[in-house]
Amino acid sequence: MEALLDQLVERNELDQEELVCLLQQLKTGSRDRLFHLAVQTRKLHYSETVYLRGLIEFSSFCRQDCLYCGLRRSNTEAERYRLTEAEIMECAEEGYRLGYRSFVLQSGEDAYYTEARLIRIVTGIRRRCPGAAITLSVGERSEGFYRALFEAGADRYLLRHETASRPLYQSLHPGMSYDNRMECLRVLKSIGYQVGTGFMVGLPGQTLSHLAEDLLLLKKLQPHMIGIGPFIPHSRTPLGEMQGGTVDDTLVMLALARLLVPDALMPATTAMGTLDPLGREKALQAGCNVVMPILSPLRVRRKYALYENKICMGDEAALCRDCIEMRIAASGYRIELSRGDHCSYKERPRKYQS
Repeated sequence: MEALLDQLVERNELDQEELVCLLQQLKTGSRDRLFHLAVQTRKLHYSETVYLRGLIEFSSFCRQDCLYCGLRRSNTEAERYRLTEAEIMECAEEGYRLGYRSFVLQSGEDAYYTEARLIRIVTGIRRRCPGAAITLSVGERSEGFYRALFEAGADRYLLRHETASRPLYQSLHPGMSYDNRMECLRVLKSIGYQVGTGFMVGLPGQTLSHLAEDLLLLKKLQPHMIGIGPFIPHSRTPLGEMQGGTVDDTLVMLALARLLVPDALMPATTAMGTLDPLGREKALQAGCNVVMPILSPLRVRRKYALYENKICMGDEAALCRDCIEMRIAASGYRIELSRGDHCSYKERPRKYQS
């Protein structure tokens, strides 16, 4: 096992069989070494810096029916909401006043937010929050849509692949296409976005071989951002009675992803903090370097329920930032409120600059 870990560090490469073997043989001591190596790898590119992104969850409507998600269209008990363009601007402006220079606009796949509406939102934030980076996470759209939003000023796009296994993907995403998901990621990167993808750990039917596939896909795609979190069952979904993923297993995936894609930006997710009060701190100690406090209005936060019992639902934005900063600092890291671009990022000329 140690030989495989050494090989991964030295060559930045293992095949699927070797990754499965490594996952099977990891013991407590080996995990500690894995986490140490992941932290050292992150330091080579980002030192002790942890970047904060202000997260605005602006719509809980979704046209998709993913079996694990509380926002799935078949969940008739979900409380739906849409923020107005003015409300989204208010969230961004408040975050800007608090020092944030990076915003993530996230929603279900909600056709109400057309290309034209989102262009107005992106250009409005650029105008009111000069110098801030804008990330979109609004699902599968057309190439024309992606290009138009990039030209309007969106810098990054998050689209988790969820699982690299075609059969597992198809079983969890009725009506969706694995090939289209992969094509969206290819197109986003070709346009010039800083692209984020990732997967869940502990999905029903997921094996170590599937997880190895996920890691190898990350290695192939070389995304700028990687989001990995545990599967947390939602009672109003078909998987509501299934066993969820664990923090420990997710930490291993985070650390291995860090070694395979050394320069990625990787969030310590709210899901980790939901399962373990120190989950986000543990994720930082496994190679993560991004935290995303929520800026959405308090009245809608509980309605954005991808899973249940989500933390940070009752804190005002300023209090949330103070809490996160204290916890990150106590873990020995340095807070950074800048754009927090990928270390290799170079701005491409875009129409909005002229």
